[in-house]
Amino acid sequence: MPPADLILTGAHIHTLDPGRPQATALAVRAGHIAAVGGAEDVRDWKGPRTETIDLGGATLTPGLVDSHSHPVLGLDMATGEDLSGVRDLDALRRALRTAARVDGWIVAWGLDHNAFGGRPVDRTLIEDVLDGAPAFIRLYDGHSALVSGATLRAAGVEGPREFAQRARVVCDEQGRPTGHLIEHAAMDLVTAVLPKPSYAERRTRLVELLTGMAATGLTGAHVMDLGDGDVPELLAAVEAERTLPLRLRLAPWCMPGISDDGLAELIALQREAGRHWLVGGAKFFMDGTVEGGTAWLEHADCHGQGTDAFWPDPDAYAYAVRRLHAAGVRTATHAIGDAAVRHVLDTVAGLGPSGRLVHRIEHIETVPDDTVPRFAELGVIASMQPPHTAYTRADHTDEWSKRLGDERAARAWRTRDLRDAGAVVALGSDWPIAHYDVRQVLATARVPRGAAGPSQGLTGLQALEGCTSHAAIAAGEAAVAGRIAPGFRADLTAFGLDPVAAPADEVAEAPVRLTVMGGHITHREA
Repeated sequence: MPPADLILTGAHIHTLDPGRPQATALAVRAGHIAAVGGAEDVRDWKGPRTETIDLGGATLTPGLVDSHSHPVLGLDMATGEDLSGVRDLDALRRALRTAARVDGWIVAWGLDHNAFGGRPVDRTLIEDVLDGAPAFIRLYDGHSALVSGATLRAAGVEGPREFAQRARVVCDEQGRPTGHLIEHAAMDLVTAVLPKPSYAERRTRLVELLTGMAATGLTGAHVMDLGDGDVPELLAAVEAERTLPLRLRLAPWCMPGISDDGLAELIALQREAGRHWLVGGAKFFMDGTVEGGTAWLEHADCHGQGTDAFWPDPDAYAYAVRRLHAAGVRTATHAIGDAAVRHVLDTVAGLGPSGRLVHRIEHIETVPDDTVPRFAELGVIASMQPPHTAYTRADHTDEWSKRLGDERAARAWRTRDLRDAGAVVALGSDWPIAHYDVRQVLATARVPRGAAGPSQGLTGLQALEGCTSHAAIAAGEAAVAGRIAPGFRADLTAFGLDPVAAPADEVAEAPVRLTVMGGHITHREA
């Protein structure tokens, strides 16, 4: 038989393969697992050019996957001053006063809604520390921003606007824009005039980012966008020079108002692929965010908002899903509020048995009891991001909880309830909304923070499955990924401790000994 390219020995292997759940060694050839078992099972695979690594007792798992990330679009979103550590208005003002200028602009990201202390988001809170500079501050949710008066003038925004989706230029009683822009269409009015990094800068940052992701144990990501549309060309250019550090599966956006021709273009995009990336699926938005008042709820939030879908005509969303489903395109729908989740479930129910384990819902931040079992009944995949719970508080004094009220806040991020009901639950970070470190995803899945509470914590094995075997199901790749078994992809992660058995706080900082993607070593502990 042909020799292996790579042999790993001396490991404690969680294969997630029911036929052989544990092993100590494996062999890799041509990017796939050739043999799994003990040292005696891989001995004959060794050849003169085989690289053999003794893992010295490290725990080896299937390669970890971030099931919801934005590594390309996020390069623009995570630009400038990082405000993720800001906790109050005084700290925000200090950070902006000393922030570096980019072509005369102050650009910042990651600001927690709670930093405003319950005040309305308004440029008057920060205008005096900007020295007249145009400023663009992206809030942590990625669906809203605070901009200065100079920015509004540069973009020609003088009052409210009408949009084809649920978006808003927030204005005061006199019709003056407050600088608070809610949802993508409103932010796009301003991002069009922001300073832009060069193509070379984006390419360099992308490789650096993916390399950093691999260092946390990630071997792949489900990318919930197609950036500005040049992503296939960007990835192809990188692959012409090197192996991508991560395997990427991209889902371009399908937005309200899309025509039949637009849907046909989305279907045609599914043919785009490289060695370790492909376009696979489409991303919808059924609603926005709780903090922005754009989550679609069955009853209005405590500000009297949240009763509208992101798609002004929800039936048009259902039509688009049916069209794509008929063409074999998988869909992922952002749905945070209970009404949004229910509409997506009803849409998939209308597809019949062929819709099982094909379509997924992203985020699912608050849903009532009767919704939970429908995920398993319909085969709808739940894609959830445990690190988002850190933006809430157990006593419900955070902006997310105050918007919803105690009853709805008490049913936050029902990850464990969904698993117990038999649903497939894929886990991710939603970077740059939360950090991409997959160890944090594993840890917070086991010990959710804030409003979610310990009752929604997964077991160590369930958390691992969320980033491996369940992630593979979510991508339609369960026959080739998510397990360590002969014929499966050689996507592997080796930890210095057992992520299933070790305490969650230790998993969050676990040494990553080795990361392998498609048989290529993408990270090796120094």
